[in-house]
Parts: sequence; structure tokens; C-alpha cells
Amino acid sequence: MKVLKSFTVWCVALVAVAAIAVVLNPHPSNQAARIAHLETLVRCPACHDLSVAESNATSAVAVRNEIAAKVKSGQSDNEILTSLEAAYGTSILLSPPTSGLGVLLWVVPIAGLVLLVGSSIRLARRRR
Repeated sequence: MKVLKSFTVWCVALVAVAAIAVVLNPHPSNQAARIAHLETLVRCPACHDLSVAESNATSAVAVRNEIAAKVKSGQSDNEILTSLEAAYGTSILLSPPTSGLGVLLWVVPIAGLVLLVGSSIRLARRRR
């Protein structure tokens, strides 16, 4: 019974932290904030471990200028990211794709978490 209460407390804490993260997630509303947000989503073409926001490489500056021009021309965030993907390839985005084999990078951790929670519940029930 003690394990189940502890598990419940941890689940409630996890949900609370996730809710706070969603509520506090900054939603870019003006152009400068949108540009800064998009720059953090795009990988520097020359230095593969940094975003274009963090890098001062010539190619990163070019991508930053391209993002700013597209935002000022009125393109949506999705259109900008899609055009950068078409120009530089799928590796230009820092987050994995949500289609093809990239979907495994999203599904496997979630499935692992579900299995962990399920096995914890079964273990707690067996101990009673």
C-alpha cells in the first residue's frame, strides 16, 4: 500500500511538472521572438552540434538572415522550416522528423515509459 501511495504521488508530481512546462512555454508572438524561436530549431550547416542561434559561422549567419527574411515576408513557421528542410535536407532541423524512421525516435521512449508504468503497477499489485 505504501508503494502505491508513493507511486501516486510521483505520478501527480510528473503531471504537475508537465502542466507547468506547457503553461510556461513561451509562445512567440512578435517577429523578433518568432525569429529567435525558429533559430533555436535549426541546426548550423557547418557545425552540426549547434543551432544557428548559437553559431557565428558564415553558413549559420546566412540561415539566420534567410529565416528573418521569410518571417518578414509573412511565411508561417511551418512553411519556413519546410523550405529550409527542402534546401538543406532533413538534418537541418534539430528535432527528429515525425514521419518515416524518425517516428521511432518519438515512439520508443513513450512506449518505454508506458511499459515502465505498467510494470510498476503490476509489481505494486503483486506485493499487496
